[in-house]
Amino acid sequence: MKTVVEHLENLIRIPSVSSLSNRPIVEYAARVLQGAHWDTRLMTYADAAGLEKVNLIAAPDGQDPEDPEADLVFMCHTDTVPYAADWTRALEPFVTDGLLYGCGACDVKGFLACLLTAISEVNPAELQRGLRLVLTADEEIGCLGAKRLIAAELIKPRRIVIGEPTSLHPARAGKGYCLAEITIVGEEAHSAHPQQGKSAIYGAARLITAIEELSTQFATKQNDFFTPGYTTINIGTVMGGTAKNVVPGQCKFQVEWRPLPGESSNSVLQSITSIAEQMKDADPTFRFEIKGLRQQAGFETAEDAHLVRAIEALTQRSATSIPFGSEASVFASVANEVVVFGPGDMRTAHSRRECVPLSELHEAVLCIKSLMQNV
Repeated sequence: MKTVVEHLENLIRIPSVSSLSNRPIVEYAARVLQGAHWDTRLMTYADAAGLEKVNLIAAPDGQDPEDPEADLVFMCHTDTVPYAADWTRALEPFVTDGLLYGCGACDVKGFLACLLTAISEVNPAELQRGLRLVLTADEEIGCLGAKRLIAAELIKPRRIVIGEPTSLHPARAGKGYCLAEITIVGEEAHSAHPQQGKSAIYGAARLITAIEELSTQFATKQNDFFTPGYTTINIGTVMGGTAKNVVPGQCKFQVEWRPLPGESSNSVLQSITSIAEQMKDADPTFRFEIKGLRQQAGFETAEDAHLVRAIEALTQRSATSIPFGSEASVFASVANEVVVFGPGDMRTAHSRRECVPLSELHEAVLCIKSLMQNV
């Protein structure tokens, strides 16, 4: 029987960025689950590039993984973000000073290693009824695998624990994640005669400035349970122009926002659209297109929910909130109680500093075993 560290090292060695098929990592997990007398079902689909992607649902011996009704579900995504080409040891895990490093160490292969270890160490006869394990594809690019499970009604959890690095605090609330692409259309001309054209970059700059002002308005709506305690807005990419001596005919930029629970995922987009329409009213030559790419609302579980209280008692850590997006937003519409939980600190994720404390791995295994046996 492998230890949690051995499982995590094996998982890190499996390439699993979202641009690859996740079948190898799912098959690794399926072998461990089947060896522990869990029944597994694989659901496959082709992504936009034609690659095979796999979701997995598993249940202990004597329980039916094809029954969508479940009392307690543990969910974990299987993909990672791309890593820098010069991070030569991304898939070569190593331990130093009580920390295990590698791509996906905390986001979120550490939690998967804990699940596999806990399941291997517990007799299926000791587990609660209505227990499921779910592994998903493509969380890092829009929770696509989870959305397919919901759309097909393959899993309907009453309570769900979603793996993400929270330093073992039960996160009972989280912001949503939304993304839009805005295109400003101008008219190209020789830069020596700018009056013959219309700069799309200048137009984009005016709208971007207005969006910056909008972000300060949203910052006044505070929720002290979050850090930062407001809906954040960010413009992360701007692309425009073809040459230094051409008045640019097009400029595109992407804006993301992370809405607080209870706030419409569409509120920022509606505000931006209204601002752009006002700019067009003031200047009929101002042309724009706004395309919503992703909209996930925030989630919030009551502080006295059974699952929240159970994890607080097991870990002796108070409930918290998370500022990053997760599959929790997807499942908040179908589950009564949603908690995000796992070893590691998200502030190290998506970087060559990504790591997970060994102590938290071992503690998480004990916590998961207790939840599977008692909740």
